[in-house]
Amino acid sequence: MGVLNGIDYQHRPVNKFLTNLHAKHMLWHMPSNKTPQTNQNERHVRLFRNGRNQAIRIPREFEMEGEEAIIHKEGDRLILEPVRKGKLLTLLATLKPLEESFPDIDDSLPPLDDVEL
Repeated sequence: MGVLNGIDYQHRPVNKFLTNLHAKHMLWHMPSNKTPQTNQNERHVRLFRNGRNQAIRIPREFEMEGEEAIIHKEGDRLILEPVRKGKLLTLLATLKPLEESFPDIDDSLPPLDDVEL
């Protein structure tokens, strides 16, 4: 709606209160310098109810792959992690190598029999 000095494009008076509310509502969804952010990895979000569950909208820059996630609580923080299926080698690569040697379990076994097929 084009508004100039409280009059719209059809020369009707415009309720400035409603126009300001509409503008504030539109600006609420846009990031601003007043949004409490400490760095680019954080974003202020609003909590809302979805039925009996509390929910948040995840901003686009924080979207995760897949259809599922794992949530866990550490103190008063909620940690949300994507479910990574079929990535065992990636997981194993993140583990520290073992420092201890494996025991030799062949010492107490009898010798193998030669089998002819």
